[in-house]
Amino acid sequence: MHKKDLWLAVLILVVGAIVYMRNPLFISPINLGNTANLIGLFGLFAIGQAFVIMTGGIDLSVGSMIALLGVLFVELVGRLGVPWPLAIMIAVMAGTLMGLAHGLLITKLKMQPFVVTLCGLLIYRGVARGYTGEATAGFPFGASFPGLEWVTIGRTLGVPHSFIAMLVLGVVAWFVLHRSVYGRHLYAVGKNEEAARFSGVRTDLVITSAYIICAVLTSIAAIYFAMFTRSVQPSSHGNFYELYAIAAAVLGGFSLRGGEGSIVGVILGAVLIQQLQNLVNLLGIPSSLNFAVMGGVILAGVLADQQFNRYRERQRAARAFEALNHQAAATS
Repeated sequence: MHKKDLWLAVLILVVGAIVYMRNPLFISPINLGNTANLIGLFGLFAIGQAFVIMTGGIDLSVGSMIALLGVLFVELVGRLGVPWPLAIMIAVMAGTLMGLAHGLLITKLKMQPFVVTLCGLLIYRGVARGYTGEATAGFPFGASFPGLEWVTIGRTLGVPHSFIAMLVLGVVAWFVLHRSVYGRHLYAVGKNEEAARFSGVRTDLVITSAYIICAVLTSIAAIYFAMFTRSVQPSSHGNFYELYAIAAAVLGGFSLRGGEGSIVGVILGAVLIQQLQNLVNLLGIPSSLNFAVMGGVILAGVLADQQFNRYRERQRAARAFEALNHQAAATS
């Protein structure tokens, strides 16, 4: 575990202790189960966002993608009667194509990630609203999908399956990012894309694959969200969810400049964000302040990252200066 991850884990424990002292319901089974479910839901696409941020990019279309894919999944299963395993495959394939489009526009046409994904945010939300005619897409009244419900909103030993899915995919993502050649290439591209290209790394492929991974994990999260809410209102479903993902990644030590971060960190970041949301609810703080809390969290995370990097640069410069002094003394 990195030092940043350790400090974040300590912060989570401290915040949890403070909330518990103010409201003992914090550790009630119902509250812990609901919080774990939300951590799983938001953690899924936060891990995907982390892969994109690792390249020095960003994906602002996550929330709109969740809305559009949610509408698609509900329509396939609820209205068209498509078997849910096939509907899941279609939704994930649609998400994969969105991620591929983002990656190709960024790498082949050299467009800025901010512009590409901002356009995606507007297009996907607009398509979802236009397709439904601003109406809510939902499952038929009284409809039941036993196998699908067990996979998405079921629990094992009290642990929500969304949380378990996040942990399983988090382990896979950890091995991909930290123990594979692809992961090393991803770090290299984030640190210095041009240097990575001259080193033989296929930078366009690495960047495009990062956007595809983000879109695939987002599409999985969209299915879980659709089953959790049982309906999708295209104008509001998934609004600002990209901010939660970015905040989780930043809190987890991912630098917005790229080339830094750990999967453990982004999961801990997702835990802290939902813990703060839980704090707002349990302490009776107006829910209208949720976004103010989120903005403060992102600001604090970026400031902490900048200060840490400056401190590290000063330490590196001091060590280099000391080494030069030793070398000069040895040769004199």
